Amino acid sequence: MNTHRIHRVAKLTGLSRDVIRVWERRFDLLKPTRGANRYRNYSDDDVALLRYLKQQLDGGASIGDLARLGREELINRMRATSPRSIAVDNTFERLLRELLSALEPLDRVMFEKRLNGAVAVVPFEEALHGILLPLQERVGQLWRTGRINVAVEHYVTGQIKQKLYAAMNQLPVAEFGATVVIACPPGEEHDLAALAVAYRCRVRGCRVYYLGANVPVLSLNKLCREVAPDLTILSITLAPPDPLASDLVQALIHDVAPVSKIVVGGRGALAMRQHFTESGIELLESFGDLDETLERFTRRLPIPG
Repeated sequence: MNTHRIHRVAKLTGLSRDVIRVWERRFDLLKPTRGANRYRNYSDDDVALLRYLKQQLDGGASIGDLARLGREELINRMRATSPRSIAVDNTFERLLRELLSALEPLDRVMFEKRLNGAVAVVPFEEALHGILLPLQERVGQLWRTGRINVAVEHYVTGQIKQKLYAAMNQLPVAEFGATVVIACPPGEEHDLAALAVAYRCRVRGCRVYYLGANVPVLSLNKLCREVAPDLTILSITLAPPDPLASDLVQALIHDVAPVSKIVVGGRGALAMRQHFTESGIELLESFGDLDETLERFTRRLPIPG
């Protein structure tokens, strides 16, 4: 089960941090744990319960009446409303179909209105994983099968990147937290997944150096020596041919591993699993793995004075 810091819980639920703290203190509905860094960590159940409470309040219920039911009863009622989450998934699916239909042929006005409207009404992290990343995946499939050309694929990628940059610009600049370098290795031109990783690291309070696509290993080495990152994350969507893959891994071990822990992720990285397993470089198979890795580093950091 994932854990979440309060700033992320606020984004996922649409509730302010102050409201979350008051409900936790006054009504004993939430069960956060404390990490070694003394920050509260909220579970997926806590997040789901807060969403359910907000939904009930929006429908006219009072928090006092709901709190009297107790956490266990509220969670049971929440789970009994699971068809609503299916409806949300179906809404995303319908939206994705509408967005894709606006690409064949390209209808810019319809596409941007539907995309902008959808992203504006849900917490951004939900939009990222329910709309933006699935959209990019499906657009890539349309391009590979020849249904859209590369110009349209680049247009959609640009729209998604705009949303990610805008969301990151709303986040405070981290002064504490793990220092993380995020990049794509040489030859990797697809940096959208890396940008999504940068957003998740920023949301979790990391000090992020985002380098983007096609970063030479020696340049990566130089930056890592300058900023001394706790973690370097490489996003690989397309695996290079085997001799080049082996050369890349050896370069990372020689030039980057001595100055920073390295983790890799992405479809291309998964295709290179054997190379990374043999080298001792950690392979992330999902965003959940990323969250767990970041949590491990967070626990090791000193508490800010």
